[in-house]
Amino acid sequence: MPRDIPPRIRTKDRPWRPMTALAALLVVAALAGCAPEAHTAGSPDSSPTVAPSQTPAEPTATDPPATMLPQGTAADNLPVFAGITASVWASEGRASGRAYVDALAAAGFDKASMEVTDDLSTVGNAAESIQFSVRWGDECLIGQVGAATGDPVTVVEPVLVEGTCLVGETRPLDW
Repeated sequence: MPRDIPPRIRTKDRPWRPMTALAALLVVAALAGCAPEAHTAGSPDSSPTVAPSQTPAEPTATDPPATMLPQGTAADNLPVFAGITASVWASEGRASGRAYVDALAAAGFDKASMEVTDDLSTVGNAAESIQFSVRWGDECLIGQVGAATGDPVTVVEPVLVEGTCLVGETRPLDW
């Protein structure tokens, strides 16, 4: 047996076999052919996609009107929620959870169904991200913004077992 073969490949129960190594190399080469093709700008398939678990925070011209639909589902109201989130994020109030709650309430969302995390960390620094939510039946419209988040993120998720939308402690909406 050759001495330059690493011991992890050559074991007592499993001697090194050149065909095994070749077969593994062929599998890797075959899988590399399964990678998505790169598209150049302007090609027919180069349209951007959005991950199914998040929605762009900025509405586009093709989005429905920015009016809350009281009889609609959480998904029906996600574009409105996302638009409000983007609007507050673009304002001077972007680091204030209260600004998101107030803007959502002004648009017709029920403040009693909302939750928001603290604006400050436990040591008094600005929070790296702020989460806020509106419970909508058995679902939650959830937004997250902040320096650690980058662009605002808005999603619809099921209500947690505890009956809340956000994990952990939230601040009272006492204003």
